[in-house]
Amino acid sequence: MADSARRATMRSLGALAGAAALTVLGSSAPTWAAAPAGHSSTATPIEHVVVLFDENVSFDHYFATYPKAANTDGTKFTASKKTPKHIDTLANAGLLTKNPNQYAPKRLTPSQAMTCDQNHNYGAEQYAANSGKADRYVQNTEVDKCSGGLFGEPGLVMDYYDGNTVTALWNYAQNYAMSDRSYSSVYGPSTPGALNLISGQTHGVVSVDPSTGSENPKQTSTPDAYTVKSPDAHGVGTVINDPDPAFDDCSGKNHTSTSALAAMQGKNIGDVLNAKQVTWGWFQGGFRPSTPWDGQQGHYAKCDTAHTNVGGASAVDYSPHHSPFEYYKSTSNPHHLPPKNVDEIGHNGQANHNYDLTDFDAALKAGKLPSVSFVKAPEYQDGHAAYSDPIDEQHFLVDQINAIQSSPQWKSTAVVIAYDDSDGWYDHAYVAPRNGSADTALGSNGLATDSPACQAGPKASGGYADRCGPGTRQPLLVVSPYSKVNKVDHTLTDQASITRFIEDNWHTGRIGDHSFDATAGSMEGMFDFRHPNNKQLLLNTDGSVKSVGSIHPVAPVSTSITPGPAMQNTAATTDTSQFPTLPVGLATGALLAAGATGTYLTLRRKQRGTV
Repeated sequence: MADSARRATMRSLGALAGAAALTVLGSSAPTWAAAPAGHSSTATPIEHVVVLFDENVSFDHYFATYPKAANTDGTKFTASKKTPKHIDTLANAGLLTKNPNQYAPKRLTPSQAMTCDQNHNYGAEQYAANSGKADRYVQNTEVDKCSGGLFGEPGLVMDYYDGNTVTALWNYAQNYAMSDRSYSSVYGPSTPGALNLISGQTHGVVSVDPSTGSENPKQTSTPDAYTVKSPDAHGVGTVINDPDPAFDDCSGKNHTSTSALAAMQGKNIGDVLNAKQVTWGWFQGGFRPSTPWDGQQGHYAKCDTAHTNVGGASAVDYSPHHSPFEYYKSTSNPHHLPPKNVDEIGHNGQANHNYDLTDFDAALKAGKLPSVSFVKAPEYQDGHAAYSDPIDEQHFLVDQINAIQSSPQWKSTAVVIAYDDSDGWYDHAYVAPRNGSADTALGSNGLATDSPACQAGPKASGGYADRCGPGTRQPLLVVSPYSKVNKVDHTLTDQASITRFIEDNWHTGRIGDHSFDATAGSMEGMFDFRHPNNKQLLLNTDGSVKSVGSIHPVAPVSTSITPGPAMQNTAATTDTSQFPTLPVGLATGALLAAGATGTYLTLRRKQRGTV
């Protein structure tokens, strides 16, 4: 097919998908609500959702040539002849060679897995997209000069991996369902993406003094623009960067940093699940503290456990700003207390639904997986460039999904693979803002925080600034006995679509206050609840297929957790004076956006060293 014809085909495909998305966005209830349910408490046969939430990958960065791999190195990949033809990839869009950017995209090999981290600030990503032209990536998000043995070259931001490196993801796409039209809810880095996953909301943040735990008294007169963007008269604004959470002992290097912490108002999906008595948990690598809290006020647990990635570099496992429930007092576990036993996981208890990855493993083996689980890899395996990589990430995904598929819960589970942001990696696909923002404050690049496209977009929902979006396109896959097989869905979705699926499945209602859950596109196009595929796909460590077969019954394995040194149950005795007293009755929310910039290489190191 000629380049012009190919681009015309993709434009037509995008228009059809957009029309379908508008229909979904205008709907008040999912069409699958009446589908036969496998359990009386859920709207679908899905009784367990597991969200594997990885870091910093654009769709083109992993799927630019899907399903065609070079097969010149790495793990061999051969696609099924039944793979859909109409997929919005770089190859199908004719942009591998004739590209409007300063450099053409290049294939990265498995030996180039360890790369520089790109600029993925709120403003930088907007200007890279350039109102849909997607031709200013090198000028705005490129970081090509690396140290510490990382691979870099001019034009690195344009480059991509194929199925010889990210083989597992390509095989999951072959056997289950994938979206080629899923975006971050707003532009920007990790924390906004994580908050949108659990609340569809980045507005409602207050700056907190790390030493006293009180609201920063300078907030209303001298705003801390890194922690709180566009604060109102009460100091309440929007998160667009990566400040650490206020309700976490391990934030700010165990509260030794002077950088302000962030506390979120409003509700999240944990709150609404609790209200319906639905079990849930956030499981993160390194959450079990290396030094437990000693029970004394003013003392803190420490999270210093580290691992080495495939490049030989050590990375601390736990990242506070990747732990979104710790931004909300109601759903936080400040001292990183462990659950007392397996039975407590997913329920109210001293861990307050925040756990270590070892607790997920224990619950899975015991057949006591919570209804909703959010799973976060330790940093060296989360896929974030500079300290992680696609190979370490693949090891994590394969280990987790193999374990889930070999568990008693698999027959009623949906595994969702999603990402917090794009890292600024090039992606050619673009959606015009559906929620605008007109923040004209100048960033470090001398340009307005919000690009012309965001300023011209629809009025900010709720009047909340700095939530322009949808942002960048990222991978989204559903691995489930109820997912369609070798399906590529074109429905417009964003991170809050995952929140919406959970809400609809467990009948919780919406979060409210202009959360994006109310307008997020539906994920139903990736499922077939009437015709389960009854498939168990186990992969090898390199992502190649180990076995494909039918689901077999698996009996639970009796197991227990060893939480380490005895810890005080502080559920009723914790001194709440260490937590900020936040203003009440203040509005929170908007529709689809995020905000702000700053000197990227300075600010991204200011908080913790990684974004």
